[in-house]
Amino acid sequence: MNDAILDSVALPAPIPLKELLPWLVFGGLLLLLVLYFVGAEQGATSLVPGMYVHEFVHDGRHLLGFPCH
Repeated sequence: MNDAILDSVALPAPIPLKELLPWLVFGGLLLLLVLYFVGAEQGATSLVPGMYVHEFVHDGRHLLGFPCH
């Protein structure tokens, strides 16, 4: 009788890589963009004029070990 109960357990369906790959690429690009803004958005490589982005991510930059001074 216990075998009948165990056989009726629903298992999650696997997600095909073809459907998962675009989300993985999007997430990777998003992480690279965040890494750029936290780690390199200042000085000669700046995409946004002024110090607004630098000041916004300043504490996170120190927390992650990026030098900025």
